[in-house]
Amino acid sequence: MEIYLVKLILAHLIGDFFLQPSTWVKDKEEKKFKSGKLYLHVLVHVVLIFIVFLSFSIWKAALILGIIHLIIDALKSVLQTRSNARLLFFTDQVLHISSIVLVWHLAYKGSVNVSFLNDVRTWIVLSGLLFLTMPTSIIMKVIIARWLPESNDESPKSLENAGKYIGILERALIFIFILTNHFEAVGFLLAAKSIFRFGDLKEAHDLKLTEYVLIGTLLSFGIAIVVSFFSQILII
Repeated sequence: MEIYLVKLILAHLIGDFFLQPSTWVKDKEEKKFKSGKLYLHVLVHVVLIFIVFLSFSIWKAALILGIIHLIIDALKSVLQTRSNARLLFFTDQVLHISSIVLVWHLAYKGSVNVSFLNDVRTWIVLSGLLFLTMPTSIIMKVIIARWLPESNDESPKSLENAGKYIGILERALIFIFILTNHFEAVGFLLAAKSIFRFGDLKEAHDLKLTEYVLIGTLLSFGIAIVVSFFSQILII
């Protein structure tokens, strides 16, 4: 990846996540196009581009990116509601990064090497990682459904679907650890999860719940390890 693209992305990250106070974000959401903070935010981005390049010769690209950034953020502030805020946040970032890549390509004739998409190893890794998300969650649900403890209305309520997403994240981490030959990290992850779970299970005084959690954890780790080793064998 060329240094020019890296610098443009760095300027964006600093401007959007380090130099944009929450008060500016709130002001943009409330006042939309009339928000002075919107234009100040765009100005910060333009200035940051000059700073990371240490040159004013980049002014055309900086001006174009500033205008595009203004349009994207203004549209986001107009379209955003409580229900779509999360979706628009990620859409906003995708559009910003895409515009940076486009301007970089036009200004510096840069090109992104996508030859890895024709490499079978890429698709093996993606397939293995994808299998460890929702497909594995569904498989585990089917396997351990018979042991699901009866719910207790007096027991503390957990976040909705938290267990499913924790399982997906832990399997994804195991997959990455094994493919990068950091096997010791898998043991650390299992130990860390056991420590966090131990307190809850001890207070619950429920043997069935403890056994259910252990089955789920070991099954999750076991599937992740098998899939990871199998993927590693295929890509060698």
